[in-house]
Amino acid sequence: MKKGGIGGGNTKTGLIYEGQVDLATFLSKQKDYSVKGFNVYYKNKIVAQTFKKHQFYRFLEDNGIQWEKYISCKLLPDNCIYVIINNTMFIIEVKSQMVAGSVDEKLQTCDFKRKQYQKLLSKFNMEVEYVYILSDWFRNKRYKDVLDYIHSVRCQYYFNYIPLQKLGLPIPK
Repeated sequence: MKKGGIGGGNTKTGLIYEGQVDLATFLSKQKDYSVKGFNVYYKNKIVAQTFKKHQFYRFLEDNGIQWEKYISCKLLPDNCIYVIINNTMFIIEVKSQMVAGSVDEKLQTCDFKRKQYQKLLSKFNMEVEYVYILSDWFRNKRYKDVLDYIHSVRCQYYFNYIPLQKLGLPIPK
C-alpha cells in the first residue's frame, strides 16, 4: 500500500471489501476459495481460519486458553483471520464513518488492543497484526495525525479493501 492508501484498491494485492460483508463471506466469493465452518480453503487446501466477535473466544477455549487469566475485559473483534502458513493472527476492524464521531477516537486504541491480543495469543507463539479497513471518510486531512500514529505503533490501515497478499493468502488468478 502506498502512503495514504492511494492505489491499493486497484492493485492485485487487495480485493474490495464492503463493511456489511464478513470476512468468511468475502473469501468464499473469491475464485478458488471456500469456507467450511471456521476453515478457509484455497484450491481445497486449508490456508486459514476466520473468527468474528465471540467466535474468537471459542477458538481460545478450544485451545485451552482462559481469556480471564490474560486480560480483564473481552475485546470483540469485527473479524480475525489466523493465516496458517505465516502463523499470524490478523485482527481486522472495519470502521466506516459519515460524520465526525466516536470512531475518530477508537482509531487511537489500536496499540493497546494489539497488545491485549498478543497477551491472549502468547501461548501459541504467533504473531499478531492489528489492521483497520477504513472507509473513504478517513482520507480527510484531519486524520493525518491519527493515521500516522497507527503506523507508528506497528498497526496497519487500508481503505475499502482486504489486502490478501499482505495477509499471506494466495491471490486468485
